[in-house]
Amino acid sequence: MAARGITPADLYELKSVVNPQLSPDGSSYVFVQTTIDQEADEYRSHIYHGTINSGSAPVQWTFGKDKNHSPRWSPDGKKLAFISNRSGKNQIYLLCVNGGEAQQLTTLACGATNPVWSPDGSRLAFQVSLKAGKTIFDEVKDNKQEHPKPLEVSLMQYKSDSEGFWKGTYKQIAVVDVYTGEVEQLTEGNYHHSLYDWYPDGTQLAVGADYSELPDFSFNHDVYLLEVETKTLTPVTKGTGSFGQAVWSPDGRYLGFLGHERKFENATLAKIWLYQTENREISCLTANWDVPAGNYLVGDFQQGATLPALVWATDSKGFYFIASDKGNTNIYFADVNGTVQGVTTGEHHVYGLSVHPESNRAIAAISTPVEVGDLYLLSLPDGQILEKLTDVNKGFLKELEFSQPEAFEFEGADGWDIHGWLMKPIGFKEGQKSPLILEIHGGPHMMYGNTFMNEFQILAAQGYAVLYINPRGSHGYGQKFVDAVRGDYGGNDYRDLMLGLDYILTNYDFIDENRLGVTGGSYGGFMTNWIVGQTNRFKAAVTQRSISNWISFYGVSDIGYYFTEWQIKSDLTDIGTLWQHSPLAYVKNVETPLLILHSEKDYRCPIEQGEQWFIALKRLGKETKFVRFPDENHELSRSGRPSLRINRLDYIAGWFNEYID
Repeated sequence: MAARGITPADLYELKSVVNPQLSPDGSSYVFVQTTIDQEADEYRSHIYHGTINSGSAPVQWTFGKDKNHSPRWSPDGKKLAFISNRSGKNQIYLLCVNGGEAQQLTTLACGATNPVWSPDGSRLAFQVSLKAGKTIFDEVKDNKQEHPKPLEVSLMQYKSDSEGFWKGTYKQIAVVDVYTGEVEQLTEGNYHHSLYDWYPDGTQLAVGADYSELPDFSFNHDVYLLEVETKTLTPVTKGTGSFGQAVWSPDGRYLGFLGHERKFENATLAKIWLYQTENREISCLTANWDVPAGNYLVGDFQQGATLPALVWATDSKGFYFIASDKGNTNIYFADVNGTVQGVTTGEHHVYGLSVHPESNRAIAAISTPVEVGDLYLLSLPDGQILEKLTDVNKGFLKELEFSQPEAFEFEGADGWDIHGWLMKPIGFKEGQKSPLILEIHGGPHMMYGNTFMNEFQILAAQGYAVLYINPRGSHGYGQKFVDAVRGDYGGNDYRDLMLGLDYILTNYDFIDENRLGVTGGSYGGFMTNWIVGQTNRFKAAVTQRSISNWISFYGVSDIGYYFTEWQIKSDLTDIGTLWQHSPLAYVKNVETPLLILHSEKDYRCPIEQGEQWFIALKRLGKETKFVRFPDENHELSRSGRPSLRINRLDYIAGWFNEYID
C-alpha cells in the first residue's frame, strides 16, 4: 500500500512512550505506554517491562481501563511502585517483579502521588493534597449530593489552569511503610510542599516550599532539608529565587538542584546549583553557561512525559542532565567543578532519561520531526545508540509519510541571527507552487525544534508547506535572546517572524506568496491576533487560546497580574501601555478571515479574550468564526479529550482549506 500523509483521526491509532526507568541492576527497564480508547474517548496508560539484550519485545505489566504511571523500582529491584486510579482515586500500588497481582499500598481518601523509595527500600515518601487544618487521616466527605455552595475568594491566586478553582487544599508530604502500610504525615500548614529525594542514609528528605506570608506576591521557591524523625526543616536556599528538583549525590556530600534568582523573572535561564553538606555552601555550577537546563522544546503528542533533574554518577563526581539548545534537547554531563560536556549531540528531542551509572548505559526517550518517539539504549559517556528498545508505532507508521523539515538561519530585526525550519508538503513535486502556513509557538519562552509535531505533519499532508521560527523570546539561544521580548510584545518579535517569512519567499521559489496562512496558540495566539492587525499579507488565520486585551487579561488569567507585569512591564496604573500592546486596539485593521479557537475552562488565557476579539471583529463586519471547546483548558492541543483534539485539528485544516485554496 502506498504511503499517505497523516490525518487528524490517526491520533486514535498512535501510541505514546514515556518515562523509562532502568532497573537497579541494569538488566531490565519499565516505561509507560499511553493509547486512546476511541469508544470511551479516553486515554489508557499502562506499564510495560523489557529486558536488555534479550531480543524480545517489551511485555505489558498492567491492564484494565485505568491510568497506571510513575513506575519506580525499589532499591533491590524486587518491587515496582506505581500510581494507579483503578480504585477511583490515585493510590500507590506495589508489583512484585517475579509475578502476581499488584498490591494496593495506600487507601487514603486524599489519594497519593509521586512515590519516592527510601534508600533501604522499607518506606515510600509521597505527596498528598489536604485541606487547611486537616490531616492525612481525616476522611473527605462525599459532596456529590450537596447543593452548590458559594466560592469564597480571599487570595489572588485562587484558580489555576491545571486544577481549576482552588479547593482550599495544600500539598503535603507523607511516608508509608512498605511492609505494614502504616502512614505518617511529615509536613503541615497552609503552604504547598514539593517532594524531591531521600538523603542516602534515609534520615532526611530534600523538599521544596514557599513559606512567604504573602503568597500572592511571592514567586520564590526554596529547597529545604526535612528531618523525617523530628519533622524539622532546615533551609538550603535563602529566599533569593526559585529553586527545586533537588537530588542527593550517592555519597551524600552534595545536593544538586535547578533554579535561578529571577533576574529576568520567568525569562531567566535555569541553572544548576550545588549545595555542599559539609560547609553548607551553595554555588552555581553553570553560571557562565548560556544554555538553560531542562526541556523547553514544544511538542504536541507525548502524554505525561517527565524528566529527572540530575542523575548522579556512582562516584558522586558529576551528573547527567538535559538542556535545551538551538531547537534540540540533548544529554550533558557536568562534574562538581562545573565543567560541562555534551553526551549526545543529535538533532532530536530527548524527552525521557534513565541512567545506570555502574554499567555506563542509559535509556533515552527520543523523538524527531519524523519519528513519534521511542526508547533507545545508549552507551556512556559517548552517547552512542546501542539498541532501539521500542518501536510501538511501527505497524501503523508503515502507512504514513512524514515531511522532513529543513533548518535555516536568517537575519532578523536589528541584525540578530534567527533560527527556523521549513517543511515541504507531502507529495511535493518540483515546479509546483505550494501554500504555506506560519506556525508560532507559545510561552513565549519555549522553543520549536527537532521533535514530532502532529499538527505540522497534518498540515503538510493537506498540501501546505509549514514554516516555524524561534523569534526573540524563545529559549535555546542565550539569556539576552530569551529576555528580549519582555516589554516589546509585537515589536521585534513580530519583525523577526515577518523577516523570516520574507527570507523564505526570497529563497524558496516553490512557495506561493499569495496563499499564506498563520496560526499559533497562547503567546502564538496573541501574535496571530497581532499579525492580522498589522498586515494583510495572509489569506487566512487561526488564533488559538489567545490574548487579545492585556487590560482585562491582567485580572482574569490565573497568572494575569504578575505575568503582565513581567512580560509587558506595565500594570493597571498604565493602561495606555497595556492597550498599546493589545491586538484589540487594532481590530479595525483586520482584513484576514480569522478563526478563533478557545476552551471553555482555559484559565490561563480565559475564554473572554476570545469573546472580546470575536464580538469586536463581528461588529465591524469582519470575516470570523468562534469555536468554543467544552470542559477543556489551556492544554487542549496536547492532552485534551481525544475527540476534541481531533475536532480542533479538523477546524484548523478546514479553515485554511476554505480560505487559502
